[in-house]
Amino acid sequence: METLTEAPWQMWATLAVIGGAVIFYTLDRFSLELVSAATIVALLTLFLAAPLERRAVEDGCEDKAPVVQLIDAGQTAEEWCDQNVLGVDTLLSGFASPALFAILGLLIIGQGMFQSGALEHPTEHLLRAFDKWPLLVTAAIFLFIMIVSAFLNNTPVVVMFIPIMAALAQQSKIPVARFMMPLSYLSIFGGMTTLIGSSTNLLAAQSYSATSGGEIGFFELTPMGLILAGVGMAYMATAGRWLMPIRENPNQRAMTEREGKHFIAQIEITRGHPLIGKRPVAGLFVDLPDITVRMVQRREKAILPPFDDFAFRTGDVVIVAATRSALTSLLKSNPDMLEGLMAETSIADEEDGSVQRSTQLTLVEAIVAPGSRLIGRSIQQIGFHAQTDCVILGIERRSRMIRTQMNTIRLEAGDVLLILGDINNIRNLRSDRDILLLEWSMQGLPDPRNARMAAFIFASVVAATASGLAPIAIAAIAGATAMVATGCLNVRQAARAVDRRVYLLIGASLAMGVALERTQGAALIGDGLAQTAGALGPAALISAFFIICAALTNVLSNNATAVLFTPIAVSAARQLGIDEHILVLTVIFGSNCSFATPVAYQTNLLVMTPGHYKYRDFMVVGGPLIILLWLVYTVVAPYYFNLN
Repeated sequence: METLTEAPWQMWATLAVIGGAVIFYTLDRFSLELVSAATIVALLTLFLAAPLERRAVEDGCEDKAPVVQLIDAGQTAEEWCDQNVLGVDTLLSGFASPALFAILGLLIIGQGMFQSGALEHPTEHLLRAFDKWPLLVTAAIFLFIMIVSAFLNNTPVVVMFIPIMAALAQQSKIPVARFMMPLSYLSIFGGMTTLIGSSTNLLAAQSYSATSGGEIGFFELTPMGLILAGVGMAYMATAGRWLMPIRENPNQRAMTEREGKHFIAQIEITRGHPLIGKRPVAGLFVDLPDITVRMVQRREKAILPPFDDFAFRTGDVVIVAATRSALTSLLKSNPDMLEGLMAETSIADEEDGSVQRSTQLTLVEAIVAPGSRLIGRSIQQIGFHAQTDCVILGIERRSRMIRTQMNTIRLEAGDVLLILGDINNIRNLRSDRDILLLEWSMQGLPDPRNARMAAFIFASVVAATASGLAPIAIAAIAGATAMVATGCLNVRQAARAVDRRVYLLIGASLAMGVALERTQGAALIGDGLAQTAGALGPAALISAFFIICAALTNVLSNNATAVLFTPIAVSAARQLGIDEHILVLTVIFGSNCSFATPVAYQTNLLVMTPGHYKYRDFMVVGGPLIILLWLVYTVVAPYYFNLN
């Protein structure tokens, strides 16, 4: 192995670039996209101006032979050397990485699950239970996530629970950031408790077998993994909760302020309507939850509450007052209730001219502008649907109780209209000078017809990945394609699900990792650590290996860290005369501590956008967590492995 004096100077330049990238990521003065792009440009420029000589790589070829057998069976050390010279293709290979496409595919699948409403029913059951036992339900969900992650790849588990945790956050009025980071971390905790819990564990076990023929049992990680997971959970419930950022959606305040506002809406009882024959119970209609019936217009007669000895009939026009969330829930759970309005929200098929219901229904609020031509005219008079292909679902007027048919209400300046329509028609309203569109209030409505198909696609992806039938990258791409092909998502919705920050972060992190590995920087650090710490005894050696793996896994990928350090751990254990099995397990646990950066593990990237996190948030919360786990492992491991 190279000494410090023999190391190529490009290694030190690479370390400087990586250090600078981490600093700029942490400062948050520049966007993540810009820092990621600048890092890639710096590495490309470095190795274009000063290519890594083949001789510098060849010095480590013999030491790399065991790893060669892991990466590509049958490949010789010479062939590995020929391929190990850094170039443009190598540095940019991260943008074609299976891990990148796996994440992008899973993001699209998660968006399809949300857009189709596939999680509406289980989420509703959880929310009802959450109202009664909030702490118990939250703890049970997190425990379930950790248990499932021990036996399934934790990435699809996190994708599945992101919308559920977002709904719990909204229900409990707690910032969503409080839920998303624990969701990622607990899935990682679960992954370190069994051999199949994480790809990191499997790669390290495979490297161990190729290096020395050793084997790691299925539950061999479980005792120590549960100790570390228990400490991590206690940290997240106490100090981690205090360190976690309270950062909300920029539009959350405006949405919260308007949450209690009531709109006037009307329901037309047409033939076959689900309300026909329904009677009130104690003055309330159970089929219209959280909705107040203010009047029922039956031909020329206006029926006002209390509704004694009353039942809905065909032809009734029901005037109701409800919040936006109540109307939205009604649309999601039983769209037939508003079938009269829903029938008007149609789009034409450009190929054959036929008309069909939109699969991109969107709700938005708009204010009647001062000086608007709509002022003083009723909805019926302005012909809103004929002009815009959208319908006015409700009207909100401050400090005024309205008991009249909505179509006859004369609009006033400042009235807030709740508008329902196809997403493209809603966007066209931006140029309408008579109303002011509240962009932050735009919300897509899931089409319940696609819920079963989306759930089937997601279950198929999980089953294919868990059974080993297909790698996660292939399963994720196939699932994302199926989401679009079956109409659960359209191409635009799928494109919006892809976060450019995630794309550039992964590409930059993989470029940094391959540069550090190919310049022998990672191996030099690991070998030097083994020689230095080994002189202090076995306990110091396992402590040093744990912290160095935990540190590098947040810069390199956890898979690369585990594969790189497993042969080094075997070599160090043999030099010191201790059981090599102990150091290999230490490498696995340390490599799983991917808490301090969003690029450290896929699940961190998945929760970054919905949690509204910044790069430094992971360092603030995850950094102390890594130090805590390191201290616990340093104290417990020598007794657990009988090293004292």
